[in-house]
Amino acid sequence: MKRIHSILYIVILALLAAGCKKQLDINDNPNQAVVPPMNGLLASTTYFTSYNVYRVGNITSYFTQYLASPNANGASDTYEAADYTSTWKALYDNMTDIHDLMEQARTAGATQHLGAAEVMMAINLEMLNDLWGAVPYTQAFNSKILQPGYTPDDSVFLQCVALLDDGIAQLKKSESKYALDPVKDLLHGGKVSAWVKTAYTVKARLLNHLTKKTNYDPTAVLTALANGYTDNSDDAQLILFQSLSPWNAAAVNNVNNLLDGWLSAHFVNALNGKTFGVFDPRLPLITDTTRFGDYRGTINGAGRIGSGTNKEECYLSQKGFYSKPGAPLLVVTNTEARFIQAEAAFRSGNKTLAYQAYLQGISVHMNKLGVDSSLRKAYLANPAVGVGEANITLDLILKEKYVAQFLHPDAWNDARRYDYQYQDFNMPVNAQLSTFIRRVAYPDSEKSRNGANVPSVKLTDKTWWQL
Repeated sequence: MKRIHSILYIVILALLAAGCKKQLDINDNPNQAVVPPMNGLLASTTYFTSYNVYRVGNITSYFTQYLASPNANGASDTYEAADYTSTWKALYDNMTDIHDLMEQARTAGATQHLGAAEVMMAINLEMLNDLWGAVPYTQAFNSKILQPGYTPDDSVFLQCVALLDDGIAQLKKSESKYALDPVKDLLHGGKVSAWVKTAYTVKARLLNHLTKKTNYDPTAVLTALANGYTDNSDDAQLILFQSLSPWNAAAVNNVNNLLDGWLSAHFVNALNGKTFGVFDPRLPLITDTTRFGDYRGTINGAGRIGSGTNKEECYLSQKGFYSKPGAPLLVVTNTEARFIQAEAAFRSGNKTLAYQAYLQGISVHMNKLGVDSSLRKAYLANPAVGVGEANITLDLILKEKYVAQFLHPDAWNDARRYDYQYQDFNMPVNAQLSTFIRRVAYPDSEKSRNGANVPSVKLTDKTWWQL
């Protein structure tokens, strides 16, 4: 990912600024470019696909109790029916550009662009599906339909898998008339083989969402992973930003007393030794100690204990891996792949592979964060972690995956599949629901302009794969 030289920075920003940002009815804009260039769209869609992972993660990280509001009764903590119009719009804006890229690529015979676009469409559509369930898709990009119907949530899921399968097929074709631009592809630098690995890894992620369904197939998950990521160098991540990387911006805001990026007590306690009796060396690479010389988080819903300016609780650090200047936005990672492998192997009865992948998942994540090798080895040797093949459990696999997926939106899918059964995971204080949240409310903008089609659901209603 270091390929992008500073001399190209202004060029990329110009391309991003020229990207076709639209809503479902963008064709009403007479100033909109009719046929934007494919590589300009490649730059904007790879950028905003990554940024959308942040946007969704900034919602779900409060549900998974990675983050906590510094204010008591914070809407993000207490399961208030918040309006996420801006996130909905950002996802559809980017998907509209991706749709345009797909259409142009088909016309031009640019199979590499088409394949990459289909993979990105699946990633963005998956996030919509995971947040809301049923969403407009099959009619969403028809400019003549201003009130598109909703595609059922299980059908949206199948569309995502189909996009990935066709994306893989397109990427594997040898006759593409145009190659991916290595500069404007901000995720993989034009490497087709990397896109193929990403597609297979995302497919494994999706198939592993089905653990509650009778058609869950761990062998299919493992088969997809066999063609997916094997090393941290495979990771799909964004490292070029128009200004600050977004989690770095949260850390900077906090230093400037615009309270942001506060860590949940549940997450901090899972790493500081309180919950599991072992100190996790990743914690100092995420946050700083409090003025008391220890690590303590904020209880979700309760708010901060002091003024918020005296370092009485932990928050994202400007030196932390996730929130330092230029910190990468992680879209899909080798770490995630290893934990998916561990879970699928465990569910298939292969404890040998499950334990091996579990240890690898911890190791590659620690390597990603820059944990000292001696500290990594000591952690893996701790009896609470290195339990041995015979004693590996699903609880241990998902506990370590929870730590390793910090701030990533797919962690909420794990929490819901797992019915929030993480050790010492409690309902937020002052919660507005009697049970854990299962979906978010449809945005107010959609209710006002497409209300006849918006499904009537409650925040406690499970999406189809949670049933």
